[in-house]
Amino acid sequence: MDPQFDTTSSRIITSTLEPWWDVPDFRGNLTKLVTSNAPTVEKITALARFLQLTGQTSQTDQWERLLQIAAIDIGVARMLEPHVDALGILAEAGHDAPDPHSAWGVYAADLPTHRVTATEDGAQTVLFGEKAWCSLATELSHAIIIAAGSDGNRACAVNLRHPRVRPQSSAWPSLGLKEIPSGSVAFDRAPATSVGPPNWYLDRPSFAWGGIRVAACWFGGALGMARIAAQLHLKRTGPSPMGELQLGQLDAEIFAVRTVLSQAATAADGDEKFSRAQAWRLALRVRNTVYRSVQRIQLLSRELAGPAALTGDAAFAKADADLTVYLSQHHGPRDEAALGENLCAESDLDEL
Repeated sequence: MDPQFDTTSSRIITSTLEPWWDVPDFRGNLTKLVTSNAPTVEKITALARFLQLTGQTSQTDQWERLLQIAAIDIGVARMLEPHVDALGILAEAGHDAPDPHSAWGVYAADLPTHRVTATEDGAQTVLFGEKAWCSLATELSHAIIIAAGSDGNRACAVNLRHPRVRPQSSAWPSLGLKEIPSGSVAFDRAPATSVGPPNWYLDRPSFAWGGIRVAACWFGGALGMARIAAQLHLKRTGPSPMGELQLGQLDAEIFAVRTVLSQAATAADGDEKFSRAQAWRLALRVRNTVYRSVQRIQLLSRELAGPAALTGDAAFAKADADLTVYLSQHHGPRDEAALGENLCAESDLDEL
């Protein structure tokens, strides 16, 4: 029998006054799953079962549980997050839950040189073209692909192990997230199943909640670094005014992110009906705030821990490298500009 996740344990998002530097009681069982040498598909599905993550899991619980994984190993959180996203997309579109032994990705990035089109071959939707930035495509069993159709963008579920689907093995020299290779996938009239109507994937308000879910993973990774740094500091003998300054700065940044995520979770799981524009405006606020705070938490953690942690603590050094790559996938200043543009557009509408 699988061990059970303790849902009553203290939480980071919904219990913002609980000490963040303590190791939760349930961490032993969770750590065994996160750090196991199981194949990718088995690890993803085992974690989903243990954490009770389904297509109907609340946003709060999704963010909380992925955050806790990221605090142990950011790479594993990066594996699981798209799977959770895909389960939610399928459920929201009215599809049955997929095979519990399947592991999913979501491939939405578009490049001018890598495009996938969705067409109809009789009653069957088929995909043709090549998709870039397909993380773990050589290992996962299924994915949701965003493809161009004659009537708009289409979300399509596809079996990555079908003979007409060819994941491309390519060099992945990254030191951060080195276990998440992101090559391209070629589709040669591969059969697929449409998920939702045209343009639905981007138009739904829950697309924004997925953006915050990724930010929760960033924060989890930074929290893991901060915990190691704090424990190293608390074990030092003698006063360290500079260390106490850095610890206080860490505490303030972590409290700020916890508060922001708590407010966002209340909104996402509340009864208020958000339009896509309203939800994405909130997501931009949260992602931009978390992004900047996580950068600072990462820096403060390195300073507080000292060079010994970067050179002698494998978990700390890996988290630092993983987080650097994960954060680089955020649009940074472009998303901050997008929020400003969004607010100006809203102001213009109010004046009409």
